[in-house]
Amino acid sequence: MLKRVIATAAVAAAAIGSALACTSLIASKGATADNSVMITYAADSHTLYGELYSQPAKDHPKGAMRKVYEWDTGRYLGEIPEVAHTYATIGNMNEHGLAISESTWGGREELVDTTGIVDYGSLIYITLQRAKTAREAIKVMTDLVRDYGYYSSGESFSIADGKEAWIMEMIGKGGKSKGAVWVARRIPDGMISGHANHARIHTFPLKDKETLYSPDVIDFARSQGYFDGKDEDFDFSKAYAITDFGALRGCDARVWSFFDKHAKGMDKYLPWIMNGEGEPMPLWVKPDSVVDVRNMQWAMRDHFEDTPFDMTKDVGAGPYKAPYRWRPMTFKVDDVEYTNERAIATQQTGFSFVAQLRDNVPDAMKGVLWFGVDDANTCVYVPIYCCVTKVPYCYAHGNGDMLTLSWDAAFWVHNYVANQAYNRYSQMIPDIRRVQNGLEDSIASAVKVVEAEVMTLPDVRQREELSNFSDFWANHSTKEFKKLGDYLLVKYIDGNIKRETEPGVFKRTPEGMCASPEYGGYSEDYYRAVAKDAGERLKVIDIKAGK
Repeated sequence: MLKRVIATAAVAAAAIGSALACTSLIASKGATADNSVMITYAADSHTLYGELYSQPAKDHPKGAMRKVYEWDTGRYLGEIPEVAHTYATIGNMNEHGLAISESTWGGREELVDTTGIVDYGSLIYITLQRAKTAREAIKVMTDLVRDYGYYSSGESFSIADGKEAWIMEMIGKGGKSKGAVWVARRIPDGMISGHANHARIHTFPLKDKETLYSPDVIDFARSQGYFDGKDEDFDFSKAYAITDFGALRGCDARVWSFFDKHAKGMDKYLPWIMNGEGEPMPLWVKPDSVVDVRNMQWAMRDHFEDTPFDMTKDVGAGPYKAPYRWRPMTFKVDDVEYTNERAIATQQTGFSFVAQLRDNVPDAMKGVLWFGVDDANTCVYVPIYCCVTKVPYCYAHGNGDMLTLSWDAAFWVHNYVANQAYNRYSQMIPDIRRVQNGLEDSIASAVKVVEAEVMTLPDVRQREELSNFSDFWANHSTKEFKKLGDYLLVKYIDGNIKRETEPGVFKRTPEGMCASPEYGGYSEDYYRAVAKDAGERLKVIDIKAGK
């Protein structure tokens, strides 16, 4: 989740860890194994509770008004006319298999319009209730901000249905005139893309049916002194965003890592990421091979492994090679400022998803929201179909909150597991992967079976069966992760490692007592660091007392 950011160049790097925090990856039709369209989202915030939002379809009387509240803060912004009928939504997807995600990039502070009525979060959820397709969604979103004003700062949106995926980037006009300036580009079939808190649209074709933009996007930039060149040279990102160290290293680097995992030749963009030199990273690239749902799930678990930004390779990883760094994102030593890497996977995620959108299946399964809570690295992605009639209790609003622990809530159960692992990462993560992979493998197999079965059922039965299916796996995986958390506590208590006869079965002596544990100690790198820092004091020497 992103707080509304009024970013300036001076604070951009610091803001990355506190507010600029979401990541969205995209795979277009033709780039996926099943020819679906996929977008992802990590809603990252230090105060966001992981739960699944839902709204039923509804008819509204003529003249009905809708109250708009800022998504991040709950602040009342105003009212807009309601439409006659609104569609059902589940999370960031609606009943028609339309999905929308976002990432905030702030941009020029003077362009925030505090008189606007529609913020970025409300824009997403209102649109999901009013649009069936990605192109229709773009029109709904841009009409809303044109008519009622745009309250938020610079924003990137992933907008997708079973046929198309789009990136739209938008920023307000600072109250100088109503509405926003924006550009939307369709991701060509066979390509992957993404955005992570930095505006990714640079130059764009001015006459292209797959590129849409506000009529004044260039003229407004000229009027404000942001651009003075030829129309065809206009660069949206350079005009309206702030390209500094934080935007590149803390933001574009995440997209680069996704590209690097799936396409050769990405090293040529490292000068851009590290120093702002050379050409900007392209908006999309062609993957070396098609991706599937599991690939996209693991993309959300990325920590820059095996890249120049790998967080397990320096002393900051600690003795257990943890790919995490606690906030703030920057720190100073002797008046020199340093950064902590910001990976796609992060500890402060409220929820994340992979939206799998298909146009060649029954309506009940056109959209699948593979939904997980807490850190994507240690979550279990559960398929939530676009037709579901109830939110699984483990994800339900009111089942705990950020200040109220509930052992029935998936968010708290997954935090139970993850927060143990952060302290003993290299030791615990194999145990977590065993359970996590086992559950996700079982879910994947079960999906094939249930989808084949419901194909032959009437529409009503399809919705019932798929709703029950999603509900079962959500609650089952939560219960299994609670068992995992208990197991980790027992196995690794007090710095020891309990011996096992097989995974999950602890070894006892012939007398029934706990067998002597292993003493796991620390990594060799850590021992070397300790020896370098305190070796003289800690050195074992030969003492022969009394001689």
